[in-house]
Amino acid sequence: MRSNKALFVLEPDKIARLKAETGLSDPDLLCALVHDTQSQARPPISNYPVAAVALGSSGRIFAGVNLEFPGLPLHHSVHSEQFLLANAAHNNEPSVKLIAISSAPCGHCRQFFQELRDASSVEIIIAAAGEDCNPQPLSYFLPHRFGPDDLLSSDVPLLLDCHNNRLQFLDKPDHEEENEELRFSKEITHRETVANNDDLCHNGLCNGNINDVEEFDNLKKAALKAANGAHAPYSRCPSGVALMTADGGVYAGGYIESAAYNPSLGPLQAALVAFVAAGRGGYGELVRAALVEKSGAVISQESTVRLLLESIAPHCEFHTFRCCVMSD
Repeated sequence: MRSNKALFVLEPDKIARLKAETGLSDPDLLCALVHDTQSQARPPISNYPVAAVALGSSGRIFAGVNLEFPGLPLHHSVHSEQFLLANAAHNNEPSVKLIAISSAPCGHCRQFFQELRDASSVEIIIAAAGEDCNPQPLSYFLPHRFGPDDLLSSDVPLLLDCHNNRLQFLDKPDHEEENEELRFSKEITHRETVANNDDLCHNGLCNGNINDVEEFDNLKKAALKAANGAHAPYSRCPSGVALMTADGGVYAGGYIESAAYNPSLGPLQAALVAFVAAGRGGYGELVRAALVEKSGAVISQESTVRLLLESIAPHCEFHTFRCCVMSD
């Protein structure tokens, strides 16, 4: 299926037109959009589509849907609320103040919302059939919260705040990254040598769009940019993933941690949010992926990213690159 890009980010002028045409208030409009957005969900395991829609302080509206991945443990899934906040972060939204969800948020997502600044005051609407579109503060859904305030000082950036993790590629690549660079260089040479050999096109790479070093470098840079914007204050191990399609499209996302750890959203899942929100189709469109993470980090995303990619896009090439924090 191909997702509808227009549903995932609505600009203020579009919102104003919708409100003028329908006469709906902000809460009622969000509820209506939730039901329109549910069709974009990808839940092949549960067959239970969930959508979440939020009004940001910029005046834009953002949407999210649940994503499930057959063949993998359920914890790899993306909840609609996670998709929503990752989508808002990708679009540099500074805050959200009103969220409508097609069904009551699970405990996992009530916890994930705690990463927002002033989370308790964010208003939530349950837009299920038969429910009134009456907002309730998040504190109503999670009255005894555990969150960033318990673990972090008040000056640490939270989700949707501006992040700069000050990461850079290692001046001298470690052995593994050097092998990745060498592997890609040999790959390019081999393809140039046998460019007319149709047998090489089984993995979708012989389309003339991504077979040069410059595009590969751009993919690395996109992953580094995502890692620099990642929200990883608990492990201090930010990471980012960038995905490339056969037509040269690049979709990136950064790791998003939760104070409760388990609700954290991995960098590949965050990049898949960008992919789906951009109106792309099946994951088979993905032909190359790059992960950027810190060298010697106490947690690594590499094996998890590889596992998920092998399941959803088995012909997608995967490369890992190490980085470090810039010195003062």
